[in-house]
Amino acid sequence: MPVWLSAFLIALVAASLVEYWAHRAMHSFLLKKKHVLHHKEGGAQGWFWEFVDYVVGACFLLPAGFIYSVEAGVGFAAGALAYAAFAAYSHQLQHERPELCFWMVRPVHQIHHGEQMWRHNFGIGVDVWDRVFGTYKKVEWVSPQPGSHSSLWQFFRIKWV
Repeated sequence: MPVWLSAFLIALVAASLVEYWAHRAMHSFLLKKKHVLHHKEGGAQGWFWEFVDYVVGACFLLPAGFIYSVEAGVGFAAGALAYAAFAAYSHQLQHERPELCFWMVRPVHQIHHGEQMWRHNFGIGVDVWDRVFGTYKKVEWVSPQPGSHSSLWQFFRIKWV
């Protein structure tokens, strides 16, 4: 496997782990007041602004691969940015169209908000870390019907900016 691809995949895993712990920390000390407001408002800020927040939060991670090599650095930075784009999309989608999060059994972030969970279901893009660290809480969730738009375009009907 090429070094850049290994670094890219490692960054995806690392970024998902950082996302989990950052969100979990927001429920105790990290930007707590801003995060409480996010829970009260119940919405997301649009994909672009979510992406900017993820990139700013990941800035310390982006150069990590360059310790090994330029090729690894580029792959790692690309993986971190790719995960930031995915996580921003996932966050926006779970606030607007949670039924479309087909990669999770239940859209844990939507449940996290809907059930006012402060100690469970911190995953936004993926729920694997909730399961690993014991914060996953199974809650019955009835998927809203996606309606009559049974097309690929429904995945693009979110607030982008």
